[in-house]
Parts: sequence; C-alpha cells; structure tokens
Amino acid sequence: MEKDKQYLLDERYLRMAKVWAENSYCVRRKVGALIVKDKMIISDGYNGTPSGFENICEDENNLTKPYVLHAEANAITKVACSHNSSSGATMYVTTSPCLECAKLIIQAGIKRVVFCDKYRNTDGCNLLERAGIEYEYIELDDK
Repeated sequence: MEKDKQYLLDERYLRMAKVWAENSYCVRRKVGALIVKDKMIISDGYNGTPSGFENICEDENNLTKPYVLHAEANAITKVACSHNSSSGATMYVTTSPCLECAKLIIQAGIKRVVFCDKYRNTDGCNLLERAGIEYEYIELDDK
C-alpha cells in the first residue's frame, strides 16, 4: 500500500525536527520541535538552557539541570513572540511530550502532535488525549 501524502509530509517534518535537534548542547538527549501550520514552519525549537545561560545542560553528576527548556517549550515561546498563531497547528517533535509540555501544547491551541521516539513516561500523551489533541507515533528508519 502506498503511503498517503500526509504521512509522507509527517515523515519529512520529523526528519527536519531530528536535524534541528542537532543544535542542542544537551548530551543525554537531543530533542527538536517544529510547529507547522498550512504547510509552513512557523516556529522551531530544541532543548537547551535559557538565553544568556551557559550552553551546558547537565550538571557534574550528568543530570539535566532543572532550568533546561524542552524543545516544545522553546518552539511555543518562540511563536508567542512572533506574529504567527499556533492555533490549529501541528507540532513535530522527536520525543513524545512530557506532562509539562503537553500542558503548553494544549494552551497554545496546537491540534496535532507527531513524534518518532517514545518517552518512557506516557503522562503527556495521556493528557493530550484527554484534551482531544491527536497524537501520532511514526517510526523513522534512519537511512
């Protein structure tokens, strides 16, 4: 069966999010996110420290520092500072959202989330489902 156009677009945007994740200075996990509306990327983000902070995400015990921002949060705050609206948009993120990011996704009016890696905790996806936000896992073959 031939993959439909939406699925092919989803795969492409996820691959782009994976490339964007490479901008992260985090060692333990690099995450990238894109917000797409009407086939246009209106925002992007990757996990990292707030603007003006050192680009070191882990402490001396290799634990993520508590003030590191997730890729979803960076993309949502970036679009909030622009003239774009994320209402009705799709978020492509390399890892399924955590609970805190799911809250932001809901409040930002994002209607669909597509990811290619499953986070160990499913609370974020459970909250998205409760809010009526579609989410989809797509396995990417790393060719």
